Amino acid sequence: MTTTATRAGATDIRRQELAGFLRSRRERITPEQVGLVRGPRRRTPGLRREEVAQLSAVGVTWYTWLEQGRDIHVSPQVLDALARALLLDVSERGHLFALAGAVDPAPGTRCTGVTPALQQMLTRLEPFPACVQNSRYDILAHNRTYGRLLCDLDSVPPEDRNCLLLAFTSDAWRDSVVDLEGMRRVMAAKFRSAMAEHLAEPPWKALLSRLEAASPEFREIWARHEVVGPGGRTKLFSNAHVGILRLEHTDLWLGPSAGPRMVTYAPADEESRRGLERLAELVPAGA
Repeated sequence: MTTTATRAGATDIRRQELAGFLRSRRERITPEQVGLVRGPRRRTPGLRREEVAQLSAVGVTWYTWLEQGRDIHVSPQVLDALARALLLDVSERGHLFALAGAVDPAPGTRCTGVTPALQQMLTRLEPFPACVQNSRYDILAHNRTYGRLLCDLDSVPPEDRNCLLLAFTSDAWRDSVVDLEGMRRVMAAKFRSAMAEHLAEPPWKALLSRLEAASPEFREIWARHEVVGPGGRTKLFSNAHVGILRLEHTDLWLGPSAGPRMVTYAPADEESRRGLERLAELVPAGA
C-alpha cells in the first residue's frame, strides 16, 4: 500500500505540474499570434481556455479539467495539438509529454513563437525588409523596413496584419505591388495548399470566410482551386516613398515547412539597395 500511495502521490504532483505548465504557456500568448481577434474589453492575459480548446480541437470542459489537474486521459495526438496551439518550442514540447507521461510521436517538432532572439535578428537585417509569418500569412513580427515596404503596417490593427487579407483589401498594399494579379494568384494557391492540413481548424476557416466576404477578386481566384508549393522568386515593388524596388524573396523556415517562417527581401540590384537604405531612414530607430 505504501508503494501504491507513493505512486498515486507522484501522479497527482505530475498532474498539478502539467496544469500549471499549461496555464503559464496559455497566458504568455497573445490572440494575434495565433490569428484570433482581440476584443475591446479583453482583460485575460494571453489566451482564454476556450480559445486554446478551439485551436486544439478539444472540448472546453475537457481542457478546463486538464488545467485543473483532474485525472483524465490525454492522448499523444491531443498533446501534439496542444503543443502546436501553444507555440511550444522543442524543450517545452518535451516537457509537456513528460508531464503527461506520454511518448511524443514526433520528437523534436518545433512550434516556434517570436522569441526576443528572433526579433533581434529581424532588426539586424535592416535595411533589408524581413518579417515572421505563419502558414496562414499572419504577420507575427516585422522590422522597420518591412513595416513601410507595402503599407504603413504599424497603423494596421494587429488582427488585420495578414498578407493575404491586405493583398485583397488594402489600397496601399495593392498599389505597392507591380504584378498584383500574379501575386494574388500565387498567395491564394499557397494558402489553399497549406490549408489542406488545417481544414477543420477555426482560425483557418475564419480567415477564409473573411476573405470571401471582403473580396470578389479572392472568391474568383479561390474558385479556380489552384495549388502551388513554397518557393522564392524576384519581386517588383512600387514603394510610395522610394519608388521601384527589385527584391529577391526568400523564405527561411523556422520549423516544419508548414509552420512559421522568416520572410526576407534582399536587393536584386544596386538601385534597390540604395532605395532600401532610404526607406529605412524614414522610420526612426526604436519606432
